[in-house]
Amino acid sequence: MTETESTTVVRGACPHDCPDTCALLTTVENGRAVKVQGNPDHPMTDGVLCTKVARYAERTYHPDRIQQPLKRVGPKGSGQFQPVSWDEALDDIAMRLTAIAQRDPEAILPYSYAGTMGQVQGEGMAARFFHKLGASLLDRTICASAGAEALTYTLGNKLGMKMEFFAESRLIVIWGSNSIGSNLHFWRLAQDAKRQGAKLVCIDPRRSETAEKCHEHLAIRPGTDAALALALMHELIVHNWLDLDYIERHTQGWDALRERALQWPPERAAQVCGIKVAQIQSLARDYGTTTPAAIRLNYGMQRVRGGGNAVRAIACLPALVGAWRHRGGGLLLSSSGHFPVQRAALQRPDLLGERRPRTLNMSTIGDDLLRPASTEFGPRIEALVVYNSNPVAVAPESGKVVQGFAREDLFTVVLEHFQTDTADHADYILPATTQLEHWDIHTSYGHTDVLLNQPAIPPVGQARTNTDIFRALAARMGFGEPCFADDDLTLCRTVMGDEALFARLQQQGFAALPVLDAPFAQGGFPTPSGKCEFFSPRLAAMGQDGLPDHVPNYEAPSEAFPLAMISPPARNFLNSSFVNVTSLRAIEVEPVLEIHADDAHQRGIQNGDVVKVFNARGEYHCKAEVSRRARPGVVHGLGIWWRKMGLNGTNVNQLTSQHLTDIGRAPVFYDCAVQVASLKGPHG
Repeated sequence: MTETESTTVVRGACPHDCPDTCALLTTVENGRAVKVQGNPDHPMTDGVLCTKVARYAERTYHPDRIQQPLKRVGPKGSGQFQPVSWDEALDDIAMRLTAIAQRDPEAILPYSYAGTMGQVQGEGMAARFFHKLGASLLDRTICASAGAEALTYTLGNKLGMKMEFFAESRLIVIWGSNSIGSNLHFWRLAQDAKRQGAKLVCIDPRRSETAEKCHEHLAIRPGTDAALALALMHELIVHNWLDLDYIERHTQGWDALRERALQWPPERAAQVCGIKVAQIQSLARDYGTTTPAAIRLNYGMQRVRGGGNAVRAIACLPALVGAWRHRGGGLLLSSSGHFPVQRAALQRPDLLGERRPRTLNMSTIGDDLLRPASTEFGPRIEALVVYNSNPVAVAPESGKVVQGFAREDLFTVVLEHFQTDTADHADYILPATTQLEHWDIHTSYGHTDVLLNQPAIPPVGQARTNTDIFRALAARMGFGEPCFADDDLTLCRTVMGDEALFARLQQQGFAALPVLDAPFAQGGFPTPSGKCEFFSPRLAAMGQDGLPDHVPNYEAPSEAFPLAMISPPARNFLNSSFVNVTSLRAIEVEPVLEIHADDAHQRGIQNGDVVKVFNARGEYHCKAEVSRRARPGVVHGLGIWWRKMGLNGTNVNQLTSQHLTDIGRAPVFYDCAVQVASLKGPHG
């Protein structure tokens, strides 16, 4: 933090769900944040922010920011509220939750995700509160659990290459990621490697901004990534592009994997994936003969039925060619397993005592809100406390989610910055602080630095931190344990349990973890066997296939719904965050569906027409963009717009299902078959 007479520059961290976890500098003049920029002293950030976060001050001072507690006065979903005092709101909420908890605390459900990635304002005091209460637990699956669990079954944890060493790679395969939009600092490293002669290959159904800037693009069908990975293994085997010494020393299950891979010649995979045989052969040759070769895997490709198997198959590839021997080789999906977060000390699951509440999956909230009480399910959900999430917009099959949130007998509290689709259905909206107004500790899933966020400005209006809100509720509900009095600086210190590290964070805002440059050069995988587990005994013990395989999508194209739909984020949004930031919405303009010219022509659709995208779950109206970004047979519903901003009051999640992935119990947003029809003309 630096100061002049009227200007202060405060160090912080970006709170959003992105691998880059950028270090921020916020310039404050006379108590008002006037500029948010990247910290040039942080090597990963290097002074550069994405377009979204560079506008964070605009979001903080948005005229629609909720600045005082609001109580519902109209029907659920009407968005009709009146201001109330904090005391009135907290007293009533505590009274209502206490009454429900006396009957059955499992009838209360927290619902949260990555509205902030901060350890303190995320599941710090909140987790303590719900553990003490004995509320139902939430399985937080909506983004990454399929890939994360699959990686753990193969490599032992969410570990991989250090991001900075992609700059040394000679081949970079960007798999399931639009890095320009969602991993900007990795893309800058990939560009460094490209300038040094590296080849860049993108695997993505969509010809994204990243794909069009790579040397090669494999536009596979959604959900066919494992088939491609197995075909690459086939070619590595038959051409002997293998590191047999590494396989012998540091892997488990090679003979079984070899047998399976030999069932996947490029001709078979090309038919499944919808690409040319020569593309598979060329990529296999490049991967098998280029040193070092690196894979930047991201979460887009695991949002299908077989997403876990696909991640497992891809995660086997570096061990086959010995890519892990080099710091510029290997794979990175997530680095979050490197961080020694003291979760038990922070979240205090011991407050549960002997109780073992049920666990509900956040991805099936639509069905679960509509379930009656039963022996199998347990009590009906009577109360929902939502923070750091907007489930009415982001959860799958949102028609059911809306129906559940509209229940007049459901007591709903929402901690928010804005009146989102979810907040419209609340009984109380409590104004929460933004990142510029509170303390927090941030880890990363793209690099291996810890960051400290310091408040740059006082809370706007009557906004309170998540931690303050849960502390206040705990006091009103008689929770007397000393841990509920911990302030935010104490919680920050608790996260890593390392005072020397915290002192470094206070001094410079970030600190690098001591991580090996090439973590698996000598094997040492944190699996039970200590090896890269091509065959997973743990999965086999659960009745699953111990080997990775291609698992077809739930929803194959049919006569009724012949198009596969994926719903990647619009470049200037992050899930449903930033949708209401005026300057960013002006860039995106309106909800669109990218469609290939052939598919548009067959349906009489012209560029700019309003179209109806539909399946058995519902329909979504948006503008058609006849685009070379789409391959034939696949459409892209760019998201995630708030439903209230949709042309017919819905968004793309009206169409997605509540099916779950093969591993990790995650949603299958990109496993969705639809039909598209023109509504004739630009106004429908």
